[in-house]
Amino acid sequence: MNRVDAIRDRLTATLAPQRLEIIDDSQKHAGHASAGGGGHFRVHIVAEAFRGQGTLQRHRMVYAALAEMMQQNEVHALSIEARTPDET
Repeated sequence: MNRVDAIRDRLTATLAPQRLEIIDDSQKHAGHASAGGGGHFRVHIVAEAFRGQGTLQRHRMVYAALAEMMQQNEVHALSIEARTPDET
């Protein structure tokens, strides 16, 4: 399974998004020594689970869903846009 699919599976299982877009920007950071082989991704996610949560808490929810991948250096950098359905 590639990294984008793994990210999609984890976020879907944890946050049940209504919309999810994952963009792999890793090629823009080729040779970036500090990445250690981990990928760079942008995530645009719309989920009811974010209702009543501030930006920081929403990001923490996404990071929690991807914690194992981040610890295993599958994900090095993550840009997150997290919204509720009525914020789109």
